[in-house]
Amino acid sequence: MNVLVINCGSSSLKYQVLDMKTESLMAKGLVERIGLDGSIITHEKAGAEEKFKLETPMANHTDAIGHVLEAITDKDHGVITSMDEIGAVGHRVVHAGEKYASSVLITPDVINALEECVDLAPLHNPPNLSGIDACKALMPNTPMVGVFDTAFHQTMPPESYIYAIPYEYYEKYGIRRYGFHGTSHKYVAERGAEILGQSIDKLKLITCHLGNGASVTAIKYGKSIDTSMGFTPLEGLVMGTRSGDIDPAIVTFMREKGNLKPGEANDILNKKSGVLGISGVSSDFRDLEKAAEEGNERAILALKVFAHKVRFYIGAYIAEMNGVDAIIFTAGVGENDMGMRDIICSNLHNLGIKLDLVKNRVRGKETVLSTDDSKVKILLVPTNEELMIARDTYKIVTKK
Repeated sequence: MNVLVINCGSSSLKYQVLDMKTESLMAKGLVERIGLDGSIITHEKAGAEEKFKLETPMANHTDAIGHVLEAITDKDHGVITSMDEIGAVGHRVVHAGEKYASSVLITPDVINALEECVDLAPLHNPPNLSGIDACKALMPNTPMVGVFDTAFHQTMPPESYIYAIPYEYYEKYGIRRYGFHGTSHKYVAERGAEILGQSIDKLKLITCHLGNGASVTAIKYGKSIDTSMGFTPLEGLVMGTRSGDIDPAIVTFMREKGNLKPGEANDILNKKSGVLGISGVSSDFRDLEKAAEEGNERAILALKVFAHKVRFYIGAYIAEMNGVDAIIFTAGVGENDMGMRDIICSNLHNLGIKLDLVKNRVRGKETVLSTDDSKVKILLVPTNEELMIARDTYKIVTKK
């Protein structure tokens, strides 16, 4: 079976076509500037030397997905001859609240449930729903599956997800820790267990999804029991432009001192904080490291603060799980920044965590990074959320 994976943003759309017999990538692409001037699709057929690009007006996600379907069936750069060869569509959906603890076949009831979660993810769920509606219009007879960023974390116990505010806010408005990056954490945990040659239900793992957005998850015997992101992706680690954990009173203080308008404080904490806010240089870790090498003290500080917060959560989760078998690094920074992995893992020898500096000289490749005598394995596992979405979609549609 071939599965089409769709990941819709507000003005963009990423897609992949995968052959699930071999779990091989057939094609992938990106649609940008949906609803704006200069809409463009960039399509890449697996093994092809050149990418196909087409700039054409796309007023909405239905137009965009129409061009995706044309690209994958094109006689020159397509990978299938007709849409009958697509057995199912897997949709990435950011937020399912407490409604779903696993991926599900999309039905009218599921769509209604996701619409009820729009308040929890006002920037993400609407475009995700637009993508589902567009595929339904263009592929009405093709089964579709929703794969949720929040679902993997629904196994957290109440003591991990309840905030110490009046309980009525949880009951009335659903204010609790939900966690995000769940599809990535699930994939690298399962793949990490395979690399270790052990059953995931016998392992204690800490997965570190470190990119411009970043989170750490404690996975005990295959289930997420705690994660750093919370009610929104703002909580937890210091990130590219997000503040991560701060004293809540800072928000009120900022508003009063800066005479901020409604929404400005939220904008500052989400888009102007993190390592960008500390350094004043960039949210890109490559720029920060270059500036740090040149002696920029604030860039050096930003890198130290980021690493400190990752170590903080690793230590907390080791305590929470009463031990750990492996720590897994993934996503842009986790996969490619050998210097940051070194800083994070330094001074953890007393916890049995020893990074091999020679093995650590690698980017984006599955590798065991720990020394031979390290009690805790350190792994680099490139994430593959699209494959995880396709796997869930295939299993649900075929009931395997």
